[in-house]
Amino acid sequence: MKRLLKIIEAVRPTFEEGGKLRLFKPVFGALEHFFFAPSTTTIGAPHVRDPLDLKRLMSMVIISVVPAVLAAFYFFGLRFFLMIIVSYAAGLTVEAIFAMVRKEGINEGFFVTGILFPLILPPGVPLWMVGLGVAFGVFIGKELFGGTGRNIFNPALVGRCFLALAYPKAMSASWFEPSHRLTGRLFEYFSVDPSAADAVTVATPLVQAKSGQMCSISHLFLGSVSGSAGETSAILIILGGVFLLFTRVASWRTVVSILGSFIVLTGALISGGAIKCGMPGVFGPVMWHLFAGGLLFGAFFMATDPVTSPTTNAGKWLYGITIGSITVLIRNFTGYVEGVTFAILLGNIVAPIIDEIVIGIRIRRLRSEG
Repeated sequence: MKRLLKIIEAVRPTFEEGGKLRLFKPVFGALEHFFFAPSTTTIGAPHVRDPLDLKRLMSMVIISVVPAVLAAFYFFGLRFFLMIIVSYAAGLTVEAIFAMVRKEGINEGFFVTGILFPLILPPGVPLWMVGLGVAFGVFIGKELFGGTGRNIFNPALVGRCFLALAYPKAMSASWFEPSHRLTGRLFEYFSVDPSAADAVTVATPLVQAKSGQMCSISHLFLGSVSGSAGETSAILIILGGVFLLFTRVASWRTVVSILGSFIVLTGALISGGAIKCGMPGVFGPVMWHLFAGGLLFGAFFMATDPVTSPTTNAGKWLYGITIGSITVLIRNFTGYVEGVTFAILLGNIVAPIIDEIVIGIRIRRLRSEG
């Protein structure tokens, strides 16, 4: 690392003001800060500042999704690896352009978005759609609001929503059966042509459930079902999610309120007759529905984004209940079989309002007590 630091210090003048590559200073700064903490401090006191906060958050999230990434690589092969490369290339290009225009540094936050985005996509989606979706998500969902820390929407979900609405046919035809062989599809590249022998388009568990055909919970638990690249194995998602909760990067209040409200409302609708468990055209039972689709992944990795979720503890409970309830309603009473993406984006919209209401109530309570 000392040798790398010497190289960085040697080429630094080239990227500073007056240097030949000064336009690319944000890119150089991003690479430097990826390996080393920034040495700059605030101009005036106080200087209490932890430059590793964002890097720590980024590292913990990336570590937590490693099990899901490995599972996607095992089930869907080298194609998923290419999806990650395209995601980072397209997203970082947009980030770099905005950084150079604003003359700011590239924020490390995209390293999380870049790995999460391929995980929430169908494994057979064309690579150009991966690049277009992540570029749209970063541009519309983040940079137009001012960049990292100022966005109100999760960029990865914005990109996913854009692809679902703009290219519904391509997205619905990109679901493929994961490999059931012992070695999976490791180091294989499967074709996205539905007519190919090794790439047969299949319905996801939620689509099959609409017609009354439900796979076993054990398949959902292990991940041997079709679905988004990183959302098929419930046990690996839970493993990564628990790691996030243990490191306190994600809020347990948000996760518990999402899953709890989802279970309670689904159970209430089933017991009340609004949902007939296991009948054609509906979903059920509750635990099967909990493990199917992207609910667990959304609850642990997407809804807990500290930028787009409430900051107050009471607000996190209301935010989670909103997302869990909306997911149930969308899944069971609309034409969409999966409602997690839309539910979280709607939760992002109301998050600032929830915080404002909670803080307002506290202030009025303090004034009345005083």
